[in-house]
Amino acid sequence: MPSYKVAIVGAGPAGYFAAQALQNLQSDSLTFTIDMIERLPTPWGLVRSGVAPDHPKIKTVSKVFEKIATAGNFRLFGNVELGTDISIEQLKDLYDAVVIATGSNVGKKLGIPGEDLPGSISAADFVPWYNAHPDFHGVDIALDCDTAIVIGAGNVAMDVARMLALEPAELEPTDTADHALAAFQKSAIRKVVISARRGPENAAFTSPELRELPKLEHTNVIISKTDIEAAQDRVGTDIEKDVKSNLDAMALISQQIETTHERTLVFQFLSTPLEIKGNTRVEEVIFNRTGTEETFSIKCGLVITAIGYEATSIPGIPYANGKVVNDLGKVEENMYVVGWAKRGPSGVIGTNKSDAAEVMKLLVSNLNSPKDNGDITTLLSSKVHISQEKWEAINAAEVAAGEPLGKPRRKAVTREELLGLGGV
Repeated sequence: MPSYKVAIVGAGPAGYFAAQALQNLQSDSLTFTIDMIERLPTPWGLVRSGVAPDHPKIKTVSKVFEKIATAGNFRLFGNVELGTDISIEQLKDLYDAVVIATGSNVGKKLGIPGEDLPGSISAADFVPWYNAHPDFHGVDIALDCDTAIVIGAGNVAMDVARMLALEPAELEPTDTADHALAAFQKSAIRKVVISARRGPENAAFTSPELRELPKLEHTNVIISKTDIEAAQDRVGTDIEKDVKSNLDAMALISQQIETTHERTLVFQFLSTPLEIKGNTRVEEVIFNRTGTEETFSIKCGLVITAIGYEATSIPGIPYANGKVVNDLGKVEENMYVVGWAKRGPSGVIGTNKSDAAEVMKLLVSNLNSPKDNGDITTLLSSKVHISQEKWEAINAAEVAAGEPLGKPRRKAVTREELLGLGGV
């Protein structure tokens, strides 16, 4: 019975769903051993470092990941970086197939003047900062201002805006990083503007996210009735289901009676950012009313852009337009790609499941005779790596630390802390 060795680079949802697909494709005549390689000491990718802390239900998919990881044919190699600790050529030599599942972690730029001013940052820095990503705990976030602007019209923009507009007490029972929670408690921000270049009908929010906004206990959420009515007129009756659901959710928000809360979250549509202005830091943003010659400005001290992500290139892997160059997931002989690195930053976590399943079927159809070129552990003999067992120790320690505080976990932040919890 042939047994094939597959390396999966990246321990996020796409990587785990690829492993699950391979496990599901096993039979009496075909088996796999799967090695997952992850740059960080912790797995789970965006489920750990991207999903907003106040959305714990979304994180329960991690139980699926742990079931995959303990199926018996899986090994984790955390704290191992492709291109630094091991090369793609070495992996291709060792394994029958290599699957790239590294995601997209670089924020796209607006490309406007003033974007590099202090106080202007990307959601690609802000989101991992509040989620205790070890590479971002030192990011300087300017929360000493009254108004913040979030530029973008997707769920990441909504997460970012909500985290800024929440009463910090609402984050205390979550796994928000300690340093971020302390910063939010001192924050002077009382108004957050989500600014979208196009109209409500073109927004990439999802309706479940929108429908949760009115439940915020200490924050006014404002959408203009006029904006929604104009959008409904533009789309007419021949409207896609998702667009209708979004507009219906936004219409409900627009009908809310404004409260006396001191915190406000405002949606602004048809507004194209032209320039971020300020002397030593962000002071205002100049906008064009999309489709007109009208301009207007908003005074603020913080701008966070959430307009998409690109993949970080890795030596030996072809990239173009922020993605790995591929044909239906195949990159080249015995190399494949799944998830955001394959298709760009689109879809929700579950989208990666069907995507990975299709690519793994393609991988299996192209397999040759199994290789026997040794084991990765010989190449990593001098490198401290986090095994599944060590990750389980880190996981248990974080959960135990959070329990007396009423949190699902209290995250360790630095690599040193994480490695220490893993007994390294």
